[in-house]
Amino acid sequence: MPEYDPSAARPPRMSDAEVTAEARRIIADAYRPAHDMPTAYRDTSPLPAYGTAPPVHQPDHRIVPAWAAGTAVAGIGVGATCVGIGCGIWLACQGFAAVTLTSVLFVTLPIAAVAAVATAVGSALRSLKGVRTETHHHYAGPVRQETNQITAPAYGLIARNRNELHR
Repeated sequence: MPEYDPSAARPPRMSDAEVTAEARRIIADAYRPAHDMPTAYRDTSPLPAYGTAPPVHQPDHRIVPAWAAGTAVAGIGVGATCVGIGCGIWLACQGFAAVTLTSVLFVTLPIAAVAAVATAVGSALRSLKGVRTETHHHYAGPVRQETNQITAPAYGLIARNRNELHR
């Protein structure tokens, strides 16, 4: 069996001067400022012009429709009302030992269901009022009407849409 030499497994030791030089090199590398790299670029060359009309400012005003805001407010109101009614019933029933959370839920859930149905019906009626079914087409000059039928077969577990326009 060959002799095991433990000194062969150890890396060679550095002298104190080499250790000091290596430590200074590592510290200098750590504190060296990094090179500035550009993170964005703005192209200032003029864009090509199409047509002769000057650009028109188009303000961005995103307005929530009134029916959506009304539905949201009604939903918040119904939720707050149900919480208030439920808390009131819970406080009123605190004195009774036989009242459990389940019985309080059985009392408050029908109230919440009625309120949710009322909100849904009101929202549906409000949206139906805004629907206009009449469409008027006014044409001046010769009119050519085209009716295109697009078939979009999509069969199978993973369906791929292949729109085919038949004229």
